Amino acid sequence: MLLVACESSKAPSATGEASKQQELLVVSYAVTKGAYDRILPRFAADWKAKTGQDLKIRTSYGGSGTQTRAIIDGLEADVATLALSADVLKLQQAGLIQPGWEQELPSGSIITNSAVAFLTRPGNPKGIRSWNDLVKPGVTVVTANPKTSGGARWNFLGLWGSISQTGGSQQAAEAYVTSVYRNVENLPKDAREASDVFLKRDQGDVLLNYENEAILATRTGDLKAPFVVPELNIRIEGPVAVVDQVVDRKGTRKAAEALAAYLFSEEAQQVFAEEGFRPTNPTVWAQVKSRFAPVKQFFSVKDFGGWEAVNKTFFDNGGLWDRLFAKSR
Repeated sequence: MLLVACESSKAPSATGEASKQQELLVVSYAVTKGAYDRILPRFAADWKAKTGQDLKIRTSYGGSGTQTRAIIDGLEADVATLALSADVLKLQQAGLIQPGWEQELPSGSIITNSAVAFLTRPGNPKGIRSWNDLVKPGVTVVTANPKTSGGARWNFLGLWGSISQTGGSQQAAEAYVTSVYRNVENLPKDAREASDVFLKRDQGDVLLNYENEAILATRTGDLKAPFVVPELNIRIEGPVAVVDQVVDRKGTRKAAEALAAYLFSEEAQQVFAEEGFRPTNPTVWAQVKSRFAPVKQFFSVKDFGGWEAVNKTFFDNGGLWDRLFAKSR
């Protein structure tokens, strides 16, 4: 768990009384830390200017599946910004979030988009340029574990959709995905750890990860080769939700809702773009679109029947992931 505090000195409120400091906990997935390190202090300052109230914001980062489980088990998140809406649905099913959360904010409560990127070794010696190249003999693939990582679930859907969205049968998709995972030697717990395995421990020939992780690695110099964003790709959607049960118990609803709404502002969306995420604010996207690799065809989780169907089919205990993983070993 990583913590960052966004604090300012106390000042009189509009009523002339000293405002009481409030505290929020934002629980997110591993690769968002750089963006929130910049966004949350700005929101705290904005909230102070508007309300006179000091706001301390703590954060927790980890694999999206792990974070979801932690919230269900008692981690008191005021705001959850997880890697996929399926994890927010688990919070809803646990009674922590009220139904209809998707309609409470713009873009279906999706803050950012991304895509699956292939990170390769300098010069791309294995010639990995398309989904089909991942099953070449002798290619070692690095990807996180779908049981703990939201990014890994997006990778899985990207792999599956590369067959199913081009006319392939379920049997063909099963065979292809099984072959890819035969080329996977280990499964890191989240997207950031997968980056470390590939970039810092020099394991694998190709890393499947968020496009924003590839952009970050290029900026820091950890990635020496251009990365590949397949022209057929899954639209990765990162949601935000206020955790109703927690904010009502703590009395933090107004601040939590204001923070969730702020994430869609042009100021916050510009930061997301600078950190490698595709913004969902249309104005900001129009300004930054040229920075991102063109994708000719995006498919989405809706093409698989939505997250409830996806979880039941692929990721629940005994689902296709469990069976295919057993076969790939």
